[in-house]
Amino acid sequence: MKIKTTNFTVRTEGNTELIDITDKVKEQLREVGFSEGNVLVFVPGSTAGITTIEYEPGLLRDYPKFFEKIIPSNQTYHHNETWHDGNGHSHVRASLQGGSITVPFVSGKLLLGTWQQIILIDFDVRSRNRNIITQFIGE
Repeated sequence: MKIKTTNFTVRTEGNTELIDITDKVKEQLREVGFSEGNVLVFVPGSTAGITTIEYEPGLLRDYPKFFEKIIPSNQTYHHNETWHDGNGHSHVRASLQGGSITVPFVSGKLLLGTWQQIILIDFDVRSRNRNIITQFIGE
């Protein structure tokens, strides 16, 4: 088994923005040249997450509404009292979502479902450049 760690940057607008990063992960898998193994996709930071979803217009609206319902942005968060940055909800959402996902691949192809894409969710309250780390384990 070999390990290869790579990264790429994504510009985000924040506020529970969902960005499809599947093609970028596929591109990096081609560049690494592994045939079979797993890729860990990880976003450093405490206000963003990684998951899979069917990246379609309805879910692009439903997913942020879901997070607003279970972790409202207009609530009082002690984090905001400490740092006064207004993103306490962003930290809670990201922690619930999780910052990484592992996807297997065979014959150089990610084993995703037909309607399944890898997405970055930026929960923060401002735009930023997000560094995405991909770590391929395979041969």
